[in-house]
Amino acid sequence: MLTDSEKNRYNRHLILDKIGVEGQEKLKASRVLVIGAGGLGCPVLLYLTAAGVGNIGIIDFDTVDETNLQRQVLFTIEDIGINKALAAKKRLSALNNYVNFKTYPEKLTPKNALTIFSAYDIIVDGTDNFSTRYLVNDACVITNKPLVYGAIYKFEGQVTVFNYKNGPSYRCLFPTPPQQGSVPNCSEVGVLGVLPGLIGTQQANEVLKIILEIGSVLSGKMQIYNALEASFYVLKIQRVEQEFEKVLANATAFEQFDYDFFCGIEKQTTKQKEITAQELKILLTNEDIQIIDVRAPWEQPKIEVLNAINIPLQDIPTQLEKINRSKKTVVFCQHGVRSLTCIAFLEAQGFDNLINLKDGIVTWDK
Repeated sequence: MLTDSEKNRYNRHLILDKIGVEGQEKLKASRVLVIGAGGLGCPVLLYLTAAGVGNIGIIDFDTVDETNLQRQVLFTIEDIGINKALAAKKRLSALNNYVNFKTYPEKLTPKNALTIFSAYDIIVDGTDNFSTRYLVNDACVITNKPLVYGAIYKFEGQVTVFNYKNGPSYRCLFPTPPQQGSVPNCSEVGVLGVLPGLIGTQQANEVLKIILEIGSVLSGKMQIYNALEASFYVLKIQRVEQEFEKVLANATAFEQFDYDFFCGIEKQTTKQKEITAQELKILLTNEDIQIIDVRAPWEQPKIEVLNAINIPLQDIPTQLEKINRSKKTVVFCQHGVRSLTCIAFLEAQGFDNLINLKDGIVTWDK
């Protein structure tokens, strides 16, 4: 129930025909987790707090830096050096004392994600790196929570809602991450200061529509905004059942999954050994070796004579039992990059005698 003071505060909602008292009470009872109190998280948190979302979780392990102040509008120079989740709560509590805030001044990991997510109705992704985005997506699929997604790059932003009423997930659009370093973040290429506000406000709007059950939720379509052209276009996204099945099939191993490795962040070691395709052909005639193909099943060419064990790169952490530790092992992919990442991970798990196929399987017939 709303108090008289709350009715006065939310008057403009109460007189709005699609919200009213009933809608405002839905907002008060709702539970929303915002991951990241940075460029996107700041406007999301400001508007959800002002709108009267009753229970808001804020998770962020980072501290406020002076370079954040160009776009992260929750903070002032007095917050520099303070944890963002804690600084955000202090500012937001002064905006609306009817909202309950729960802060998590820690890093989101596979170890804590499912427990944290289970306490909320809606998850909002305000992160800026691929490993956390895949982690968030998978945790939402496993806990069956809608995910309000936003991303920004220089002068362009994206907004959509994943995992909503049988809609698509992040993996349906991006089944595999881009090569590490191919998509720089805003600390490397910069970002227009107002862009996070434009995109974050749209994310907050999607949250309110979901809670109030009004309007058309951005599920199955991604809205892309170009700030230089002031233009929008919409990209349709199809649900890919296979992507959901893969996540759910590995749910029991979720807490052990290495998302940094999956996204190619694992540093390569200095003890890599390489072999050319021609050298591998000779080796096959002289030794009993094990060959691991870390490509996706659809990738070509397939070389039957290799008798390779196909384990896609992202599945390596959960399928180590398929690899014989005692055998000399050649790892290959299409062009020799993913295989290096795989070898670095396997070496960290205690595997040795690993060899990379230089420049990948595309060199086999050259």
